[in-house]
Amino acid sequence: MNRSILPLLLVAGLAMPALTQTAAAVEGPPMLLHGNYCGPGNNGPAAPVDALDAACARHDACTPDGALAPKACNLRLQVDAARVADDPRQPVDLRMLAGLVASGAAMMPSAPAAKPLAAPASVDVESPPDSDLLPE
Repeated sequence: MNRSILPLLLVAGLAMPALTQTAAAVEGPPMLLHGNYCGPGNNGPAAPVDALDAACARHDACTPDGALAPKACNLRLQVDAARVADDPRQPVDLRMLAGLVASGAAMMPSAPAAKPLAAPASVDVESPPDSDLLPE
């Protein structure tokens, strides 16, 4: 496959399943892009094969079954994958793929944030007269 098309296909593979359905809803074998955890589905409880796969495993672990990942999970995957992409000790092909995963994580939809709890209605509490507070 032409190397110039590969990055586009990888980004599309990361983003499209998340846009159309959750990873838990994917039927059949997982559509992994790398290792045991990167891509829709996973091969859990298998161990991650490297640092990028470990980042994907953490993302899978914080994503509720049958639901979108919270924004914090997607952000952590983006940051962790970017660290792998920037690590000169990693192989070049892994660094390239990690950069694509980081970009894909930035585009992933996330679960809506929980609504903040409403502030309680103000309650008027009658203050005791000052004379009640003084010692006798």
